Amino acid sequence: MAGANMKAVKLRISSVQNTMQITKAMQLVAASKLRKAKERADESKPYLSILGKTLEDIANSNRDFQSPYSKPSGSDRWLFIVIAGDRGLAGGYNSNLFRFMESETKGRDYDVFPLGRKSVEYFRHKNVKLFTEEYAEVAKVGVSDCFEIAREICDAFRKGEYGHVFLCYTNFVSMLNQTPSATSLLPLSDFRTGEKRESDGKAKNLILYEPDSEEVFNTVVPEYLAGLLYTSINVSVASELAARRTAMEAATDNAEEMIENLSLFYNRARQASITQEITEIVAGAEEP
Repeated sequence: MAGANMKAVKLRISSVQNTMQITKAMQLVAASKLRKAKERADESKPYLSILGKTLEDIANSNRDFQSPYSKPSGSDRWLFIVIAGDRGLAGGYNSNLFRFMESETKGRDYDVFPLGRKSVEYFRHKNVKLFTEEYAEVAKVGVSDCFEIAREICDAFRKGEYGHVFLCYTNFVSMLNQTPSATSLLPLSDFRTGEKRESDGKAKNLILYEPDSEEVFNTVVPEYLAGLLYTSINVSVASELAARRTAMEAATDNAEEMIENLSLFYNRARQASITQEITEIVAGAEEP
């Protein structure tokens, strides 16, 4: 009986060791990809900053036009762009984002633009109307895709299909902290055109926009949203990788602890088996 238990424990130790090798490899891969994702996010920020500065300058220096992107379209329907992961094994990365979405969408009439397989699966299960499933794999969404997505969203907003467009993603705070966040894309609340701004006391350069400032503003908006979307995707991917790295590190530590406990149990069982055999030998030798 003891031999059978020892064999089962030994097989269990071997199984846990194989699992630990997988979790350790996934931890190293996530750590390697995380550095690249953070670099892409940092490299995209200057482009976003320049476009944002351009929109702000136009809005501040021109009060004789109104942009369709700076005011609600009149529709009560919301569009949420939700950036989730393509795979699991990332701790609470996806579940935390979806719980956050539940609170953001409560009581609202909304559609979802899903980015990521988990996002598609979740909202399809919830029977939520999806804007499109063309970009189901967030890992394959590149810069050109972001420009196309931004143009589709801007067209839908200008047609009055949606009154508000929100972006939901996971913000990378630190290696151990990733927080679900939401930001408004449309209407552009940060660039209120046609409103008088307080002067900062500095002389402003007079810039002549061709064909006119409104046309330039409306042309830059999709580019700005594409940059914001691309940066958010990179930040979300970095958050997912950080969450997966942390989860796999915890799984590796748990596997090591389990192997240690199983090895201790195996050695005790082995020692008990040896003691029993010695006892039986001694008892047999003492018989007349």
